[in-house]
Amino acid sequence: MNISFSPPFIDQNVINEVVDALKSGWITSGPKVKELEAEILHLTKSKSAICVNSWTSGAIMMLKWFGIKEGDEVIIPAYSYCATALCVLHCGATPVMVDITDDLTIDPMQIKRAITPKTKAIIAVDLAGLPCDYNAIKSIIKSTRSRNLFVAESEKQQRLGRILLISDAAHSIGATYMGHSAALSSDITIFSFHAVKNITTAEGGCICLNLPGFFDINEEYTFLKVFSLNGQNKDAYTKSKGGNWRYDILYKGLKINMPDVCAAIGLAQLRQYKRFLLPARKRIAQKYCQLLSKFEWFISPSLKDHTRESSYHIFPLRIKDITEALRDQIIEDIVSLGVTVNVHFIPMPMLSYFRKSGYDIAKYPNSYKQYACEISLPIYPGLTEEDTDYIIDAVVNVVQSKMRNAKLMELSLIR
Repeated sequence: MNISFSPPFIDQNVINEVVDALKSGWITSGPKVKELEAEILHLTKSKSAICVNSWTSGAIMMLKWFGIKEGDEVIIPAYSYCATALCVLHCGATPVMVDITDDLTIDPMQIKRAITPKTKAIIAVDLAGLPCDYNAIKSIIKSTRSRNLFVAESEKQQRLGRILLISDAAHSIGATYMGHSAALSSDITIFSFHAVKNITTAEGGCICLNLPGFFDINEEYTFLKVFSLNGQNKDAYTKSKGGNWRYDILYKGLKINMPDVCAAIGLAQLRQYKRFLLPARKRIAQKYCQLLSKFEWFISPSLKDHTRESSYHIFPLRIKDITEALRDQIIEDIVSLGVTVNVHFIPMPMLSYFRKSGYDIAKYPNSYKQYACEISLPIYPGLTEEDTDYIIDAVVNVVQSKMRNAKLMELSLIR
């Protein structure tokens, strides 16, 4: 048996859509991107959607749009992929890391303690696909204390009049919060369409705008589309229509537009997401929980509660009362049986760049605790019943054996 961790979903529908893009003679930003944006709006019910070439570039653009600069602070969880912090650093600002709760999402109480007059934004990460506690976060942001601390230094900041809430929804397309699309729970939601995500465009991302009513969403969409194309007021598709060659550069923009040939992949997947791809992930997650829950060492991931339902992007298996070293041994043995597993994530303060920048994992004890016992299991539509049975057997056999040996070793040391 040889089971991959997260291969992209490529069926005949995807191939047909990509071939259609190739045969059209138009492969950079054009009609396929527009169609993908429309499908995302249909799925999320957002006010506007702007496709870009990655989550990271989209986040950088939105921080710049809000006027984030050197001297500003952006609150983020310590337990996330490095891009959550790097987008802040690329704007010259300081990522202020805080700890997480046991469900792997950012701790609202830690956010409250971290807010200062320098705080301009919060990036809340829907880790593994589970939405954060957005009502709690928004209550903090809109409190009198937070509003009084907020210092507006750009036109967008003055208009909003408070801290900006961005959802790092790299994992959570299709997740729900309070019975609605989770994308509606923040001012700005940014999806990733990287190769391993629930929906992929090979590389790519999408920004969903759900700003308050006093923002002109059409105006913001138009600005961001121009800004994402070097600040150029006409894209190549528009210029290709005879007589439209003359263009202007309106802003000091970025070059982060999504190509049509990439959008075609995501477009074909998104059209079957709610009907097939997302339910398939959910079934696998439920099977894992059902068959692993009989073991006392199994810590069930937070997948659904009275306010939230995950997108089932990652199945974060956590094992009770083990060390990081024992977790690593368990991973090695599972991989030796032909099952590729992963870890999501190494907390950022443990990574060389951030550690050398002064971040200390000791300040984020729950981030380390959750990381040290976490193993991400394969979860994707291509897994068969035989595959998932094999994965569960491999995990159970290895964990049982390793924990039994660890117990025997502990007893021998006591004697």
